[in-house]
Amino acid sequence: MAAKENKNRNGGLIYSTNPDFQPESDDSESYNEDIGSMNLRIFLDRLGGNKVVTRVSGYEGSPENLEKLGKELKQKCGTGGSVKDGVILIQGDKRDQVLQILIKSGFKAKKAGG
Repeated sequence: MAAKENKNRNGGLIYSTNPDFQPESDDSESYNEDIGSMNLRIFLDRLGGNKVVTRVSGYEGSPENLEKLGKELKQKCGTGGSVKDGVILIQGDKRDQVLQILIKSGFKAKKAGG
């Protein structure tokens, strides 16, 4: 079990013969938290069963802030949705509502696609 923990913590490295070796830390990830510089795109997608979802992509901030934004959009639109792989999905055709919410929050956003 300890080897698995070391593997995850050291990026897959278990052992090194170099006495001066320092594994890279994952803490170096930097996120763009300036909401005014993010270019968000709002798409309308059709899923199986003729279901429609509003997709918001282009968010460059931290995953925690993306979850907060997704939760805020779902609450203000009064519908369900999810946040997966850096994309916010809102159930239904809510492009106009989402666009207005994002612009009021300070994001640069626009409709994209058909």
